[in-house]
Amino acid sequence: MRRCAGPLLRLAGRRPLPLRHGAAAFPASSFFSSSSSSSPSDGGGGSRAPDTSLFVPVPLKPVGDAAEEDVGAELTRPLDKAEVLKNLNKFYKRKEIQRLGTENGLDARLFHQAFISFRKYIMESSSVSADLHIILNDICCGAGKLSCLLGHVDDLFPFFLRHAKQIFPMLDCMDDLRKISDLRLPPNWYPEARAIQRKIIFHAGPTNSGKTYHAIQRFLSAKSGIYCGPLKLLAHEIFQKSNAANVPCDLVTGEERVYANEDARQASHIACTIEMCSTNTPYEVAVIDEIQMIRDPARGWAWTRALLGLSAEEIHVCGEAAAIDLVTELMYTTGEEVEVRNYERLTPLTVLDYALESLDNLRPGDCIVCFSKNDIYSVSRQVEARGLECAVIYGSLPPGTKLEQAKKFNDPDDPCKILVATDAIGMGLNLCIKRIIFNSIVKPTINEKGEKEIDLITTSQALQIAGRAGRYGSSFKQGEVTTMHRDDLVQLKEILSEPVRPVKAAGLHPTAEQIEMFAYHLPDATLSNLIDIFVSLSQVDGLYFVCNIDDFKFLADMIQHIPLNLRSRYVFCTAPLNRKEPFVCTTLLKFARQFSRNEPLTFDWLCRHTKWPLAPPKNIKELVHLEAVHDVFDLYLWLSYRFMDMFPDAALVRSIQKKLDDIIQIGVCNITKLIRASQSSAAPGAAEVVPEDFPLSRTKRDSRVFSDHRGVKSPEPLSVALEVPGERRARSLKAYRSSARQEDLKSHGRGSLANRLLREGLLTQEMLRQLESEWQDQHRSGRYGLASKRDDQSSSKETGKKKK
Repeated sequence: MRRCAGPLLRLAGRRPLPLRHGAAAFPASSFFSSSSSSSPSDGGGGSRAPDTSLFVPVPLKPVGDAAEEDVGAELTRPLDKAEVLKNLNKFYKRKEIQRLGTENGLDARLFHQAFISFRKYIMESSSVSADLHIILNDICCGAGKLSCLLGHVDDLFPFFLRHAKQIFPMLDCMDDLRKISDLRLPPNWYPEARAIQRKIIFHAGPTNSGKTYHAIQRFLSAKSGIYCGPLKLLAHEIFQKSNAANVPCDLVTGEERVYANEDARQASHIACTIEMCSTNTPYEVAVIDEIQMIRDPARGWAWTRALLGLSAEEIHVCGEAAAIDLVTELMYTTGEEVEVRNYERLTPLTVLDYALESLDNLRPGDCIVCFSKNDIYSVSRQVEARGLECAVIYGSLPPGTKLEQAKKFNDPDDPCKILVATDAIGMGLNLCIKRIIFNSIVKPTINEKGEKEIDLITTSQALQIAGRAGRYGSSFKQGEVTTMHRDDLVQLKEILSEPVRPVKAAGLHPTAEQIEMFAYHLPDATLSNLIDIFVSLSQVDGLYFVCNIDDFKFLADMIQHIPLNLRSRYVFCTAPLNRKEPFVCTTLLKFARQFSRNEPLTFDWLCRHTKWPLAPPKNIKELVHLEAVHDVFDLYLWLSYRFMDMFPDAALVRSIQKKLDDIIQIGVCNITKLIRASQSSAAPGAAEVVPEDFPLSRTKRDSRVFSDHRGVKSPEPLSVALEVPGERRARSLKAYRSSARQEDLKSHGRGSLANRLLREGLLTQEMLRQLESEWQDQHRSGRYGLASKRDDQSSSKETGKKKK
């Protein structure tokens, strides 16, 4: 392959250590996931024109006075810069030159940028190369009658093009870059899997149908096997079940390695999170759970990689029937057939004809599902205000805390009989739930522009959550589903009755080798810019899409100023963290900075940074901070398996992380007290606090104005009408919101903004009092200011009269 610019990017410095179990060199929980994603329609044959707005010019400094002797001036004469400038501007305006630029890959934008740089270089340099000096001199001397004999401005084009390729090195190797970023044949990335004839078995069925159970039974009976799940909790569950069944099984997650054998020998069976599966190790049986997540815009690439790349004689795929067609088509491209085994739900699930309407109607075994932390705080407080004890589960809780809360709820001897949870219960936890109660059927989401939108939950989401009721083998032989509010129940029945939308495309991301080859050709590009250009040039066919890259780019930009080699920078950018957590992001920045100095991140350093040991939380704000510290410990452990010598104290960190898990459990068990304490303190910048008279949260369905693709404001997102099949549901959502607004006006006087903000948890009583006080102060100062102004005016009038 032709190399085109700059010295080879040496991967100098410290390199990540190889992972055990043959795990992927650069697994990432949030890699190549986002708005720059390519839709399936982008694919097909032919090459796409690159997005040249992503091409960042390489700075080229003019030649200074200290440069070598000006040979061109000795051979001819010094240049007249004023005359040179005139001829350069003539060169820029010539249509023939612009056409030549286009033929050489310079569109209007690149041509303009290249010319500005070329002109600046010539005008600010004390000397230029001898050949360019002679050409410029001939052009300046031959202007006018002798132009045909001496020089013409068109003669500058070779020098201009050479300069353009210096500042835009990708122009000289665009064909190579297109070949590297061609993602149209992902099956060819896995030669080990293509070398064997695999048997694909799709276990299709709803939640609680036994599909995963049958796949796991085959996993346990095999000589060797690997289980790939979406969550650490699921991998841990299979790890425990396997070893309990006397089948030695190792646990492999991004942050943890647990060996079944005391001497740390690799066991024949492995339970892992799907990003950590090895495509190089041969197995007899592989199980890929929740295959419908292959369409996930952030993590879908991991399911595609496992499905196409696992070297196993049998691949058992478990998930929704909506993914059958896509999996069959993908396997057709590899020459492998798919055997489909359909399963029905093992216990009946009934959608009730009545809503709960009041928390006074709660029964043991009820689970109230909310879609925000604020609703969790609100509902849990109101439940306990009625003398009922409740367990609480939401996404940002540590896995250990989730398991303890689930254990507490499932224990028949524990007084806790009510569960308040987010959709985090949709997978990974075995819960003895009799009735699922949707506190809302509208869920906040983030669109491609990063704006918050609110939309009805999808059929797939509703079925996944509702299916947790009446689990087979639990004390409840039948599941029930309803809503908190009467007007939501009709909508929920409609959602559950609709077919699940089929999965149409599988996620992809570039391999580490592809990124390295890209950097080899563009050594001066930043990693963020490198990824942008890659995605811009990438080609996919209709079965795939490129996962989005926003999280990766966010971290790449954040640590760009820190001197790291390519591989280390790449690993740091694939770290699994929530970029909305400032404390965690700041910690990653400090990790990277200390790493770049070759200073190990020790246990003592981490304790000083996190102020360990930590006390149990006294309010919600402190609980949220403890969760962030737990994420920091997770980040340290994740990096410790990639840079063992720089993050040497993994065992000590894991020990204090378990202690922190216990502290967080104390806080969650006393969450009502924390809410009350938060409200009483009401400090500026405090975490979300629920006011004393906070009613059951109605979703934020009437407080948000959405924008359509033309920027026109509308009362509902276009995504509802576009994504939901049929006009019936779009009309239903409109009617749903209209009735909600009418009900709000009835129940809250005239539906004032303050009432709506209080009701939605965006404003507390204390904040309202503070705003009222500030408004009154401003009003008084404004009134006094106006009176003072009037006095000044009247005074000036009197003065004027006296003068007259």
